[in-house]
Amino acid sequence: MSLLFLNGAVIILLLMSLLWVFSVFIKNVSIVDIFWGLGFVIVNGVYFFLSEGHYVRSLILLFLVSIWGLRLSIYLAYRNIGKGEDFRYQEFRRHYGVNRYWWVSFFQVFLLQGALILLVSLPLLGSNFYTENNELMWLDYVAIIIWITGFIFESFGDFQLTKFKNNPNNKGKVLDTGLWKYTRHPNYFGDTLVWWSYALFCIASGSYWPILGSVIMTFLIIKVSGVALLEISLKNKKPDYQEYVRKTNAFFPWFPKK
Repeated sequence: MSLLFLNGAVIILLLMSLLWVFSVFIKNVSIVDIFWGLGFVIVNGVYFFLSEGHYVRSLILLFLVSIWGLRLSIYLAYRNIGKGEDFRYQEFRRHYGVNRYWWVSFFQVFLLQGALILLVSLPLLGSNFYTENNELMWLDYVAIIIWITGFIFESFGDFQLTKFKNNPNNKGKVLDTGLWKYTRHPNYFGDTLVWWSYALFCIASGSYWPILGSVIMTFLIIKVSGVALLEISLKNKKPDYQEYVRKTNAFFPWFPKK
């Protein structure tokens, strides 16, 4: 298992290094965000093809991770390309200075994100490594249902948000219809469900400790780079957001308060 993880680490380190060189050339660190979903597709592919035996559970996981990761990367590419560097990285660039940030970004952004991809992908590693036959158990079917639910929340949430933002009449307004009526972050909620479905696949394979990756992903989504960061930004930008916060659950979907 450690050799399988090492192979994945080498591939991710190589790709992150190449991506960093390209970011220095174009002076835009934001391209790392586009790679996030694709990184999991690649590392899971490494785990799949280098594992002994291509069993049904591993094939299902390969299919689901590929759909999830490619959709996310395509969506972020559509959203980010041509929009300039994200404000977070612009702030880091100002803080460290142009003459320093080109090499600081390798450690602060690219190497860090590569390490997170490897840590978060542990359930994928466990599922591929420990699956030894073509038998599926009830937990696999539960995982598939959870994945479908999560994927619907994430993809439809992103679609509704994109459609809302593309309408100039909605500038400064708060999206509170569709899935966004029941949770302030349907895309992040869906993403979390997807990663816990991978944890269930891992448990079904007979491996337990690698679900730590899903725990880390959940923490990142809720407390670090997802919900918490976006909430601060939206409260400052949109005056109507406070009312939206009052009546709508932050994460778990539920009917809005009256």
